[in-house]
Amino acid sequence: MEPRFRNGKAIFARSFARIHETNAKKQGLLPLTFADPATYDQIGEDDRISVHGLAALAPDTLVRCTIHKPDGATIDFECTHTFSPEQIEWFKAGSALNIIRARRG
Repeated sequence: MEPRFRNGKAIFARSFARIHETNAKKQGLLPLTFADPATYDQIGEDDRISVHGLAALAPDTLVRCTIHKPDGATIDFECTHTFSPEQIEWFKAGSALNIIRARRG
């Protein structure tokens, strides 16, 4: 079983403006872009998405994901991220502010 991250949420997009991506990271979010842009069009309104392997999240690695369709079908796909080691710690802590608080506390 993978560990749960505090308040961790992923955002999937075709692309991010740099400032928006950085702000999401500081808030403890996981901004992901599709390794294959065609995957975007496979996601339906009622689908759910699982993100796998977050305990092993590392710079320059792909993130494995699965689309779960209402009829039980699944589609596996990969996403890219631009996290640095420090930003990964922000994500694991729930936000950059949580890291700052912990250091002061």
